This record gives sequence, C-alpha cells and structure tokens, in this order.
Amino acid sequence: MKSLQETISSQQARSESLSLALNGQKSNEDVIVALRNHNDCLKEVAENASQAISIINEKHKRYLDEIEAFKSNHSRELQEIKRISGELEESIAELEESQRKLVVLQLQRHGSVMDASGANAVNGGISTHKSSDKSMSWQDLKDAVDAAKTLAGNRLLELHQTQEDNLILSKELGDLEGQLKDEKYVLVSKPYMILNDKLQHLNAEIERYRGLVEVLQNDKDQLMQREKEISAKAESLDSVKQTIITYEKKIEELETQIQILFSEKNDLETKVEETLQDSGKKDFKNEIHVMAAALSNELGMMENQLSRSKDAASEALALREQAESLRSLVAKKIEEHKKISDKYNSQVIEIKSLKALEKQELEFIADMYVKESSESRTIADIEESETRARNQAEYLRSNLEEHSLELRVKAANEAEAACQQRLSFAEVELEELRTKVDASERDVVELKEAIRIKEAEGDAYISDIETVGQAYEDMQTQNQHLLQQLTDRDDFNIKLVSDSVKMKQACSSLLSDKLMLEKQLQQVNTSLESSKLKIARGEEQMKTCVAQAIKTSAENRHLTISLERIALELSNTDKELKWLRSSVGSSEKEYEQTQQKISELRALLEHERSERRRLEEQYEEVKNEVMELTSETEETTVRKLEDEIKECKGILKCGVCFDRPKEVVITKCFHLFCSLCIQRNLEIRHRKCPGCGTPFGQNDVREVKI
Repeated sequence: MKSLQETISSQQARSESLSLALNGQKSNEDVIVALRNHNDCLKEVAENASQAISIINEKHKRYLDEIEAFKSNHSRELQEIKRISGELEESIAELEESQRKLVVLQLQRHGSVMDASGANAVNGGISTHKSSDKSMSWQDLKDAVDAAKTLAGNRLLELHQTQEDNLILSKELGDLEGQLKDEKYVLVSKPYMILNDKLQHLNAEIERYRGLVEVLQNDKDQLMQREKEISAKAESLDSVKQTIITYEKKIEELETQIQILFSEKNDLETKVEETLQDSGKKDFKNEIHVMAAALSNELGMMENQLSRSKDAASEALALREQAESLRSLVAKKIEEHKKISDKYNSQVIEIKSLKALEKQELEFIADMYVKESSESRTIADIEESETRARNQAEYLRSNLEEHSLELRVKAANEAEAACQQRLSFAEVELEELRTKVDASERDVVELKEAIRIKEAEGDAYISDIETVGQAYEDMQTQNQHLLQQLTDRDDFNIKLVSDSVKMKQACSSLLSDKLMLEKQLQQVNTSLESSKLKIARGEEQMKTCVAQAIKTSAENRHLTISLERIALELSNTDKELKWLRSSVGSSEKEYEQTQQKISELRALLEHERSERRRLEEQYEEVKNEVMELTSETEETTVRKLEDEIKECKGILKCGVCFDRPKEVVITKCFHLFCSLCIQRNLEIRHRKCPGCGTPFGQNDVREVKI
C-alpha cells in the first residue's frame, strides 16, 4: 500500500511537470522526454493496480473459504444445541412428572394424617413419631425437587440466551454475506467493467501516442535540417550581395580610368593641334586623324562598357531591394506565425473547457449507472419482500386450517389483506423500476451511438495523420531538390569567386588589354543574367518554403491538439488511479473489519462452547442426582404408599363397626359414619356422636359420596 501511494504521488508530480511542459514552459524535447517518462510511469502504475486487484481477489476468496468453514461449524453447533435442548426438554418433562407424583403423594399424605389424627381420637390414637419422620423425608424431597426446578429454569434461560446469541451471529453472517455479494457485484458491475475497458483503451492510446511522439521527433529533426538549409541559403545571398558590392567598386574604378583616358585624349588633341600648327604636313594629319578616329572608337567602346556596367549596378540594386522585400516578407510571416500560435493557445483553452464539460457529462453518466445498480438492488429487495409476504400468507393459511376460531380467522384475513396491499405496492414499485430500467437501456443505446460517432471521428483523425505523412514525404522530395539547388549555388559561388579574381586581373590590365575587359564584361553580364534566373528560382523556392511553413504550422496545430488530448487522458488516468487508491483503502478497511468480526465471532463461539460444556456437565449432575433420588425413594415410597393405602382404607371405613364404608356425615361435628350405625343412634332417644359425643338430630345427618 505504501509503494502504491508513493507511485501515485510520483505520478501526480510527473503529471504536473507534463502539464507545465504542455502549456509551453519547456521545449519540445523536454515535452517528449516527459511524455515518455509519463508513459512508463503509467505502465508501472497500471501493473501495480492489476497486482493490487489480484491480491484483493485472493483475499476475497480466502475470506469466502473462512466464512464457509464458519458456516459449517455454526450449523454443527446449532445441531448440537438443538440436541441438548431436546434432552433438556425431556429432563424437564420427567421432572414435571415427578413433581406431579410428589404433589399427589403429598395430598394423599395430608389426607392420611388427618384421618389418622381422627382415628387416634376415636380408637385410642397411633404414634406420631412415624408421621414426623415421613414429613421430614417429604420436605427433603420437596426441597430437592425445587432445587432441580430452579436449575432447570436457569438452564432454560441460558439456552434461550445462547439461541438469541446464535440468531445475532446468524444475522451478522447474513450481513457479511451481503457485503461479500456487494463486493462481487462491484467486481462484476458495469462501471467496474467500463473502467477496465478504459484502462485497456488508455494503454492502447499511450502506445499510439508514443508512436506519434516518435514521428513528431523525426519531423522536428527534419525541420531543424530545413532551418539549417535556409540559413545556408541566407549566407549564400549575403555572399552574392558582397560580390555585387565588389562589382560596383570595380565599375567606379573603371569610371575613374575612363575619366583619365578622356583627359589624356584632350591632351593628345592639344598636342596634335600644336603639331599641326608646327609642321602642317598632310600625311601627319591623316595619321593623326586615323589615331583620333581610333581613339574615338575606343572611347565609344568604353562608354558602351560603362553603360553596361551601370545597368549591371542598377540590376544589383534592384536585387538588393528584392532581398530586403523578402526579408520584410519573412518578418511578416513570423508575425503571422506568432498570431497563429496565440490563436492556437486560445483554441487549446477552449478545447480544455469543452473537455471539462465532457468530463462532467461522463461523471453524470457514471452516477446514472450507479443509480441503476442501486435500483437493481432495490428490485432484489422487493422480490425478497414479496417472497416473505407470500410465506407469511401461507403460514397464516396453515394457522387458519389448524385453528377454527373466528378471531384468528379475522386476524388472518386482515393479514392477508395487508399482504395483498404490500404485494400491490411491490408490483407498482416493480413497474416503476422496469420503466427506469427501460430508460437506462435507452441511455445506454444513446451512449453506444455516441461512442460509434467518436470512433468515426478517430478514423477521420487517422486519415488526417496519413495525409500528413504523405505531405511529409512530399516535403522530403522537395528538400532533396533544394539540396541539389544549393549544390548548384555553391558551384556558382565558386565561379563567381573565380570571376572576381579575373575581374581584378582585368582591372589591372585594363589599359593594356581592352579585349580582355570586353570579354570580362560579357562574362559579368552572363553571370548577372544567370544570377537573375537563380534569384527568380530562389523566390519560387521561398514561396514553396512559405507554403511548407504554413503546412508545418497546421501540422503543429494537429500535434498540439493531440498533445492536449494526451494531457487530458493522463489527467483521467490520474483520477482513475486516485479512485483505485481509495478503493484499495476501503477494501483494506473492510478486510480489517471482517478480521475483527471473525475474531469476535470466534471468541463468541469459544464462549458458547465453554457454556455448552458447562451446561452439559450441570445437566449430567442433575440427571445423576435425580436418578439417585428416584432409586432411593422408590422402595420407601412403595412401602409408604402401601401403608398410606391401608390408612386410607381405614379412614374410609366406619369408625364404629370397622366393616362398612362411610356414607353419612353429622353436620354439627362433621364426623363420618356408616348409615346403619347412625340409624341405630337415631332410634335411641339420647342421640350422641360416637366419636365426640355431641348431641345431634335427624336433620343434622346428611349423605356423603366418597
């Protein structure tokens, strides 16, 4: 449990760092490394969670085995308690029978004592020593029977208490079984299965996003290469600008040389005029005219070269202006890229809010599923109440068949009416619950349709990723073309360097070799034309690069969207991990509670076993005492009963003749005699009772049936 808590805390820290990286506080490489670490941690956490779930399942099975063993022991103990209770009931019945016999004997003894006292008064009396001994023995027996009764009552109370304790323990067992059923229901319930499916789906998504991260890293490397190539192109443009500057310097030098030549021409013309004035020779004039014409031709050629060089300089300036315009365009594109990134961040915030709303909807749906599961439990409770009501109705009907009293019939009818009302209420509740179940099934169908729509959206995203891959391949081919163009430009730069060397040599030998200058100017013109063409190609390439940059920005948008989805899924996994941690803690608490209950139940069972042993020992002692009492008193009771029977027979016979039974009573003294003896006394004038001597009349004599 501690290791799981540590992993969860580390997972939270890593998720926070990853969220910071995704918000833009770190570079792309740090984000990729954080994603990899987070994926590894997620795998470890998922493995730990699966191990914890397996451990919980093992503990659950072990608890089930212990509870089954406890049930079997409890059933055995209940059977033993029933057997002991039956034996106690039999012993109590025997004690009651012996008590009845003792009561009958006591009644007979009291009657015999009364008759014996009357007989002693009439016939001379019998010794009272035997009666006192008998009364003492009967008192001892009565005390022993009372003690046995108290012991039996105490044992009955203890048995009732043990039965109540057993009922309480059975209720606790039922509660434990219900808790175990609830745990089984949780393990087999729809939310638990949905969470397992989500875990598997998240693992698959993590692997897929890992592949996407690798692809993004490759794209990043390629973009770095492109940036390097663009920087190399910029350097080549700078070198072209430097060559243009050198050409401008050479043109200025040529202009200075032309001015020097013009000054020399003027000097020569002045010299020629002077010579013409001095010599005046025609041949020399012709030669001078020829020289002047040649010089004029040379000057025209030099002017043409100057015009060409000026055109080249103007073209170079135009190229410089174009380069500056391209720089301004690049700056504008950078600003547009920043604006697009800001829009992207705002869209990311909106997506986060929408995903939060989706999370709330999912939580609401999960609550609906939990309510459905609770409603299914209520259906089971209602079915149990229906079965109980039907059992009560059957029990009442059996009581009606057994007892034919009108009051019980009325009570049974009322109970049946109440049961019917309960059944009607239960049927109404069942109909309501069925409607709720139908509504939940409709919601499930709607959710399935939403899942299908989401799957279609995922397929669309996959197709977009494939198109991005194809565009990436096209970009690779374009990069190869650009590399070839860069090699051509490098060759051109080498040529330009060689041309610049040649131009320096031509500038040094301009006065001596005009033809070389013309050739060099032609080469410069051709190179400028080729450079114009290359600049046009460069502009086209820049346009293609801008289009590629737009495409890459769109790709970056898709990638950032995918990264946000990954972050949201990671947050969902963090929540699921928290839920798993709470479930593990609750299961451990339940495990501790069940262990405490099992220990308490074991202590109660041991206490009940000790009580049962003590009761058995006491029962055996009472049984032995009763057996001893019965064995000792059987002989004495037989003798006493025979003596008492004789005394009772003597009591029932007349005290005058001792032959006939007593049939008449004298109401004045309540002495009994036979009718013949009383008739004889009635015939005498002085009528007196033969027992006590009290006078009586004929009206004082009454017949008695004994």
